[in-house]
Amino acid sequence: MNSKGIGKVDHFVGVASGKGGVGKTTVAINLALALRKENYHVGLLDADIYGPNIPVMMGLSEKPKIEEGAIMPLKKFGLKVMSFGFFLEANQPVIWRGPLVSKAIAQFLNDVMWGELDYLVVDLPPGTGDPSITIAQQIPDVSIVIVTTPQEVALADVRKAITMFGEMNVKVLGIVENMSYFQCSHSEEKIGIFGKGGGENLSRQMDIPLLGAVPIDIELRKGGDEGIPLMADKEDSETGKIFKAIAKNVVELEAD
Repeated sequence: MNSKGIGKVDHFVGVASGKGGVGKTTVAINLALALRKENYHVGLLDADIYGPNIPVMMGLSEKPKIEEGAIMPLKKFGLKVMSFGFFLEANQPVIWRGPLVSKAIAQFLNDVMWGELDYLVVDLPPGTGDPSITIAQQIPDVSIVIVTTPQEVALADVRKAITMFGEMNVKVLGIVENMSYFQCSHSEEKIGIFGKGGGENLSRQMDIPLLGAVPIDIELRKGGDEGIPLMADKEDSETGKIFKAIAKNVVELEAD
C-alpha cells in the first residue's frame, strides 16, 4: 500500500523563530529525537530551503532514492528525514523566489513516502517573511513551537512571529528559550550570558506556555557539528532531560 504524502501523519509540529541564530534547528532535531525516545514514530522535515542545516547536523550526506514515483526519506537515529540540502552540492546557494520555495515544500509534503507517523516535526525558515507564511499555510493543522533566546532583540522578533501566526489562525503550542544560561561544571550557579527570564516574561505577556529552557551546552554544539545530536547519545544528560520534558509538554498540549 502506497503511503506517499502526509495522509497518515497524526500531528504536525513546526519549529519557528522570529530571527535567525537562536538555535531553531538544534531544537527541532532534538525535539524530534526526544519524541522518538518516547516511542512515537517521527519524521523530520527541513523546510528551511535557504539554509538547510539538518543534513550536516544529522550526519547525512547521501541523496534520497525515488521508488514508484515517491521520494524515500533517509533514516537515521530512528527518524525519517527529508531536506532540500540532500539535493544540493556542497556550498551551493539557493537563489529562489517564493513560488519555487512553495513548490518545493509541496513536493516534500506530498511526494515523500512519509508513511504512518505520530509526529512530523518541521524546521521552518526564520523570520516572518514570505517563506515562513507560505510553508505554514501549506501544512494542515500545524502547531508551532517558537524558539527564542533571552535577550530583548530576539524576544521582540518572537513577539512579531507569535502575532503573525495568530493572524493566520495557526496554534502556537509554546516557547522554548534556548541558550537560557550557562552552568560551569565546577559550580551550581546558572549564569545568564544572554540575559535572564526573557522567555518566562514573554510566556506571561503573550499567555503562551514556556515549554522549557535549554542551557548553553558544549555537548549540544558538538553534537550538531559532528552529526550526532545530543539526544542521539546523551539523552540522560541534564540537557537531554530538558528536551524530554519539552517533548512531553508538546505531546500534552497537542492532545488538548
